[in-house]
Amino acid sequence: MTTAVSKSEAGAAAVPEREKWLRAYRQMVRIRLFEEQVNELYTRALMPGLAHLYSGEEAVAVGICEALRRDDYITSTHRGHGHCLAKGAVPDRMFAELLGKEAGYCKGKGGSMHIADPATGNLGANAIVGGSVGIATGAAFTAKRTGTDRVAVCFFGEGALGQGSLYEVMNLAQLWRLPVIYVCENNLYNEYTHYTETTAGSILGRATAFGLEAASVDGQDVRAVHEVALRLVKRARAGGGPAFLQCDTYRYSGHHVGDINREYYRSKQEEQRWKTERDPIGLLSNWLLGQGYADAGLLDRISSEARSEMEAAVKLAIAAPYPSVDEVEQDVYA
Repeated sequence: MTTAVSKSEAGAAAVPEREKWLRAYRQMVRIRLFEEQVNELYTRALMPGLAHLYSGEEAVAVGICEALRRDDYITSTHRGHGHCLAKGAVPDRMFAELLGKEAGYCKGKGGSMHIADPATGNLGANAIVGGSVGIATGAAFTAKRTGTDRVAVCFFGEGALGQGSLYEVMNLAQLWRLPVIYVCENNLYNEYTHYTETTAGSILGRATAFGLEAASVDGQDVRAVHEVALRLVKRARAGGGPAFLQCDTYRYSGHHVGDINREYYRSKQEEQRWKTERDPIGLLSNWLLGQGYADAGLLDRISSEARSEMEAAVKLAIAAPYPSVDEVEQDVYA
């Protein structure tokens, strides 16, 4: 089973460009197909609860996580499957977690919105909007205090810009020059409301007010995301302090898998325009073909292999046992 292999910025530079971007393409396809299987599990009533699909935003997770080492930290969100896969998690254990099975990363007790994989530096997804900003900042504080050169990346949506805790931690991160990068995935909608109706002023201005290095990037272009991420990670690792990266992106599905009729807050024409003109997988595919790094046959094989991987992972997860009732009070904290 293929897993993501994160590279440091030095290691990534040594990888031939063709191999580097084919790997990025493969990772984005894997995330997209994983989410397709999640939606199918929900519609078949095999998955308890809801899931928030990452389809359409794959270039952000892959572009950034490919700039990180395996031992670097990330924290994630309620829409976190893509981050988890991009950082190195394996699909069968992720599906098992979504289905509440013992083989899951959190023994089936975390579900879709609380997957964590410390072995790959993933300190966990979080169902609370902006709930992981303090965790990522604390991890960066630990890295600095212990003298390691680890970097922490905190993913959050633009809805978290309304949470005061974000500004508290950015303030401390700048005062203490912590190696943390705050990544705002601006997919335009706070659940069912366009962000311009809830967010006053400049998004980047909120970070620059604290003196953070701040940048914005087309979140549908994995190459552009990766280029900025390499620079900010290198800067943080060298002691340059925190940074803020705004990635402008789009979620293809609703707020969650049950959000089917979305026309009351966005049009089908808008969704179709993003899917046909700004799809991150399509954009990289066209570039790979144009550069002569791949032909249609190779890209089809990558997709076919990824689909087989996800289908096999789902079968394993469905067949896996549930945890024993004796464990109901284990790993639970109040």
